[in-house]
Amino acid sequence: MAAPRPVGERWLRDGLLAFFFFLHVFYSAAGREEGAVTVEFDVRPGGMVHSFSKSLKDYECTFTYAAQGGTNEQWQMSVGVSEDNSLFSCSVWRPQGKSYLFFTQFEAKVKGAKIEYGTAFSAAAARGQNDVPLKEEEFHVTETAVSHKEGKFRSELSKLVIVAKTAHDEL
Repeated sequence: MAAPRPVGERWLRDGLLAFFFFLHVFYSAAGREEGAVTVEFDVRPGGMVHSFSKSLKDYECTFTYAAQGGTNEQWQMSVGVSEDNSLFSCSVWRPQGKSYLFFTQFEAKVKGAKIEYGTAFSAAAARGQNDVPLKEEEFHVTETAVSHKEGKFRSELSKLVIVAKTAHDEL
C-alpha cells in the first residue's frame, strides 16, 4: 500500500497538472508547435496490443494498450515541453469523455524524462461531467511509465496524464 501523500504535495502536483493542461491548450490554440502538440489517433478494439507515439524535441510519449468491444474510438495525445525545457508532459484521452471499450492493459511511457506526476482516469471531463480518477490500487507509476496493475485494474480507461522532469541542466 502506498503511503499517503501530504496535502501540500498533492496541491503542488495538482497545480502543476492544471498549469500544464492550460499550457497545452494555450499553445495548441496559438499554433506554437514547438511548445506543445496535440494529435488524434484511433484506439482499436480486438484484443491485440497497439501503440501510438508522439515525440517533441528530445522527448517521446508512447501509449500502449489492448482493448475489447465496440468499434474504433477517436482519442487524442498532447505532448508539451515547458519554456525552460525542465518539464515534459503527456496527456492521452478520449475527448467525448467515457470510453466504452474494455481495456485489458495499458501503459503510457516517456523517454528522455523521469515522471514526477502520473495518474489515470476511468472517465475524462466532457459535456459538463468531471474527470473520474482510477483508484490508486488499479495502476502504478514508475520513473518512466503509468500502467495498469494486473488483477486490480477494472478495465475502464478514458484519460492518462504525465508530468515528467527532464534532464535539463542550466549552463
